Amino acid sequence: MTASHGFDELWASLLPLGLDARTGGYRRFAWTDADLDCRAWFTSAATQRGLTVEADRNHNLWAWWLPPRWSGEPRNAFVAGSHLDSVPDGGAYDGPLGVVSALAAVDGLRRDGFVPRRPVAVVVFADEEGARFGVACIGSRLATGALDPDRALSLRDDEGTTLAQALSQSGLEPQRIGSDREALDRIGLFVELHIEQGRALGPAGSALGIASDIWPHGRWRLGFEGEANHAGTTLLGDRHDPMLTFAATALAARQRAHENHALATFGRTMVEPGATNGIAASVQAWLDARAPDQATLDALVTSIWAGAADRAALDGTKVTLDEESVTSRVEFATALRERLQGTLGDLPQLGTGAGHDAGILAAAGIPAAMLFVRNPTGISHAPSEHAERDDCVAGADALARVVEDWAGA
Repeated sequence: MTASHGFDELWASLLPLGLDARTGGYRRFAWTDADLDCRAWFTSAATQRGLTVEADRNHNLWAWWLPPRWSGEPRNAFVAGSHLDSVPDGGAYDGPLGVVSALAAVDGLRRDGFVPRRPVAVVVFADEEGARFGVACIGSRLATGALDPDRALSLRDDEGTTLAQALSQSGLEPQRIGSDREALDRIGLFVELHIEQGRALGPAGSALGIASDIWPHGRWRLGFEGEANHAGTTLLGDRHDPMLTFAATALAARQRAHENHALATFGRTMVEPGATNGIAASVQAWLDARAPDQATLDALVTSIWAGAADRAALDGTKVTLDEESVTSRVEFATALRERLQGTLGDLPQLGTGAGHDAGILAAAGIPAAMLFVRNPTGISHAPSEHAERDDCVAGADALARVVEDWAGA
């Protein structure tokens, strides 16, 4: 079995959507034109394959390949997929690889004459990256009840647009969102294929791997408030500069993460009023923190916050901390991992610090697993993110073998 033809055609048709020609990265932010184009692409590709496409109450897209005599039993379907949205200037593979591979797997199975005995679906979860509204995995969090719908609808992007407004502007119904057990109770197994976000598979000599667990991780917004003033006339001793407080906090976060064998990153800031010749009035900065266990993560964030408060006292500034989203550690079920090993062979098992919709589902008690495709450089969330074509096809073929194992029995 090979999924090469279907994969190549699908991949080529998706690549141009949302591409920023200036940076070479993707800007497929949730509910923007680029994201809607990707959703339309998926609907078209699935419909061309005779799949039945539907949107659930949280606007996740499901494309169903149903057996001739399916009786509608719950917990019966095999589901594969991922997401199509991106981080700012993200790479081509994070998310879309899983969607394209799932569709290509269906192509390969059909060419081989396979007829499923239980439902098979390809899913696209909405707003996995959280690049626009600040909370990751919104579609799957809403569906599982992990995110309150009122809170979700009130989330705002940098322009002040709420999620409710963005959905309405896209022609969708914001009032429908919320916990959706009807959609999730159909799942017997969800497998998310994803590009490796790291470079462990290369040294292991394997094109594919199986996820063992996801580190606890989260996002926090720190607000640093100071006093705007003239950069050329205000003495250093008279300044209340929030940029200094932020800079000290960022450096301290790096050191504390190193000491705790954890990760801490400030990758996004907003400075007001933003004048080159002015002292800032405020800095908003977003902390991404991850650790092998919850206690280490909690201690890391607490120490970063305490250090920021101490530095603010020295600088004559103020600092606030707001939690935007936190995900506990997820361990994928041993039995599911062993079944994947039995189907695909002795693949390496990898832990990851990256969050995924599969982790949200697994935490909610839904059978879920993940496959990784080798990333030769380990670069992700950047335009140079890459996987070799042969490895991608191997991933799609592996997904097809898992479908045969699960939906052919």
